[in-house]
This record gives sequence, C-alpha cells and structure tokens, in this order.
Amino acid sequence: CVLLLVRWEAKSPQRAVVWGYGPEGAKITVSLSGPVNQEASPVTVTKGIWKVTLDPVDAGGPYTVNVSSTNYTAILKDVLFGDIWVCGGQSNMFFQTSQVFNASEELALAAKYPHVRPFMAALKESETELPDLIEVKLPWFVARADVLSEFSAVCWLFGRYLYDTMKYPIGLVESCWGGTPVETWSSSRALHMCDLDKLEVPHNNSLLWNAMIHPFVNMTIYGAIWYQGEANTKYHQDKYNCSFPAMIDDWRMAFHQGSGGQTAADFPFGFVQLSTNNKKNIDDGFPELRWHQTADFGFVPNARMKKTFMAVAFDLPDEKSPYGTIHPRDKQDVALRLLLGARAVAYNQKDVLFQGPFPLQIESSQMQINVTYDQIVKVDSSTTIFEICCSETAAPCGSNSLWVPASIMNRGPSNVQLSTSLCNSSSVAALRYAWKDWPCNFKACPIYDASNTLPAPPFVAHRRTGGRNHENELK
Repeated sequence: CVLLLVRWEAKSPQRAVVWGYGPEGAKITVSLSGPVNQEASPVTVTKGIWKVTLDPVDAGGPYTVNVSSTNYTAILKDVLFGDIWVCGGQSNMFFQTSQVFNASEELALAAKYPHVRPFMAALKESETELPDLIEVKLPWFVARADVLSEFSAVCWLFGRYLYDTMKYPIGLVESCWGGTPVETWSSSRALHMCDLDKLEVPHNNSLLWNAMIHPFVNMTIYGAIWYQGEANTKYHQDKYNCSFPAMIDDWRMAFHQGSGGQTAADFPFGFVQLSTNNKKNIDDGFPELRWHQTADFGFVPNARMKKTFMAVAFDLPDEKSPYGTIHPRDKQDVALRLLLGARAVAYNQKDVLFQGPFPLQIESSQMQINVTYDQIVKVDSSTTIFEICCSETAAPCGSNSLWVPASIMNRGPSNVQLSTSLCNSSSVAALRYAWKDWPCNFKACPIYDASNTLPAPPFVAHRRTGGRNHENELK
C-alpha cells in the first residue's frame, strides 16, 4: 500500500505541494474536489517518495483530496487553502496557550476560528536529515480549547490575529524545543558559514534541523516566526550575529528548493527580540544577544537581514511568572507586535508602523548628547536608561569599559537631550540605550512611538556608528 503524508496547501498564486511515500515504481494520482476541481498528472514513486504540485487555488475551501494507486486510495476531507507559517525556537515559543494571561478567555475564543489550523511536531532528534517526521504530536486540527491548550501561545495568537486581518485560512506549524541553541536548528551548511563546524561544539548540532525542520521543506510555506536566543546568551553569543542570519538564509534556500520553487526564496521571517530574565543581573548576555539578533544593526529589516521583522519584547517583563521570569505570560503583545511586522513586511500593507523609534542622528558636545529619532516619540523621564562610555582611547567601548548614566535633560517631538556631566573630562566614546537584562518595568520604558505602542529597541552607538542607515555617527 502507499503510505501518505499530505501537508497543508498554500494560497494562490503559490502552488501547493502534496507528497507521500510508497513502493518503488508505483503510479500515484492526486485529484482535488471542492470549489475548484482538478486532477494532476500521474507520478511515479521514486526512491520511496512521490510528489505532486497542484495548480494554483485561491484561499478557501473546504476541499477533498483523493490520492490513489492501483491497490490503495486515501481520502483527506475538509482541506483548506491558505498561508502556512512555521513557528520555531525554544521555550518561549513552546510556551503553551493555557499558560498565558487570561488563558481561559483565549481558549474560549478557539471555536470562533475554525479556519486557523494548527499542527505540532513531536520533540525528536536525528543525526541525519530526515524526509519525514519521526512523530507528530498534534496532527492538523480544527482549534478547540482542550487541544489548543498545549499548543504554542505565540504561534496561535499570531495566527489568530493574522486571520482577523487577512480573512482567509491560516496554517500554523509548531516545531520548537525549550532550552535549545540556534546551532541545533541549523544545518551543517549554515554552521559552516560561521565556522561553527570547526569549533568544539556539543553533539547536538543540527539534530533538530534534521528531525523537526527538514521534514517540512517540501511544503509550500508563506513565512516563519521565531522566538529563541536565551540559550545563546552564554553559548557562542559572539557568533549569533552570524549564526542567526545564516540559519535564516539556509532555511529559505532549503524550503525554496524542497518545494520546487513554490516557497519564496526570500520568504518573510519574523522573530521576537529577547524579553527579560533577571532583574538584578548586570551581565551583558541578554543585551548583547538582542543586538546580535539584528546582525548588529539594532533594527530589521537591514542590509544583512532582508525581509525580516522583529517584535521588541524587553518592556514586557513578568516578575511574578509562575514559570520563571524568563517565561513572561504576556504573549498577546508579543503576537500583536509580530503581526504588525508581518502586515508591513510579509504582506506589504502600506502605512503600518511596525518599528519603534531608532536614532537617525546622534550629536555629542561637551555637556550634552542630542539623539534625533526617525519618528515622533513619546518620552518619559529617566536617569539610567541611557549610558555613555567615558574613554579617551580609540578602541571601541565594551562590557568592561566605564559606562555611566546619561540622564534625559530635555525632549522634543523627535529628539532627546542627554547629560554628559558624569564623564568628567573624558571624551564620550559611545552611547547605549536599554543595555540591561531588565531595562524597565512592564510597558514603562521611557521611549515609545507617538502612539505609546512600540518601544524603542536597544542600541549601542560608537564614534563611527549609529542611525538606522548606518550613515550617522556619534560626533
């Protein structure tokens, strides 16, 4: 008999890829019935696998997919066409919908979203790239509270909000594992790009790419969202500005090739910038990793990370989280910020503000620094959120340099003026913002966009860097 593995379908004009497994040489016929009927040309099982690319179908349904060979027929009913988003990362992506704030209310809404269909891969590892999942934790299902309770909260909320915007079916593939570094989600190709294959690394490199991502590469997906990085705050942190963009590039290449070109070669990739962990921590692990998540630009999209979007989350700490402060329960704001990025970057919706304020120009004088932002800002007082590095040397300031607070003195519609009085006679060599594990309390950072919705992301500017276009400098 033919063993079938049929995945979700993609929205027109992308073409859905349907594939499965069977005895060598068997002839397979795939037909589609519903609002539109079609029958694909028969294909032959080669090396145990068959694959059919359907003609484009507009979003909607339901459809019935009939797959048949000489001795076997499989029928899949209630199939929808829509956009698939892969949701990856570690424990904050794995964080369940039953654990968020107002979980009972969120779960009660599930029945209103029958066209948002989740799927969850089981936690498995492999030393080699696999053509199929070892195990499925939750097969495609129509959302209901009892099952959705163990599904990723960020993934579900993002999909639900996206459905409210797009008004057509959304497929969500959860494939994540708590406590995992980026290296285990990266292929050997991606690791090689950052020389991580040459370092002394743990045995689990690429294990989850092999078992939990590679089996999906035939699928036509629209995009991916990602919440990971905590495991790299102390593990190859200095390589994350290479390893994370390299992983994104490699995923894009693999899905594009695996789907026969149906998944875009530059499919949109959204991610969550790390939230918080330890309120008293003075280590630079979290702020450095946040910076490296953007390939050291401070914002996305940028020249290294094109067609990406970021949800800033360091202003969403949860000091009383029963799951540990590293696992904040407010995943609704995280998903809403991801949604804004998806609307602007993935769906090209105009006039959607998805980025918080970022310095456009930074000017330094003997007594003050003037920071001009790229948009109108809402500013509250702070004596500690900005810091300046006092140094007479030409070497870039680092974690061991002398950093002192630069309090906000004055503010304008799109600028703030900072005091440099604590630098004494030393030159101001660098400026940084929110460079702490826990920079502020819940939604209480000093700088947001004019609507007080999007926080300014952290940044560090040395004498020759700064500005969204890297054209300005601290001068």
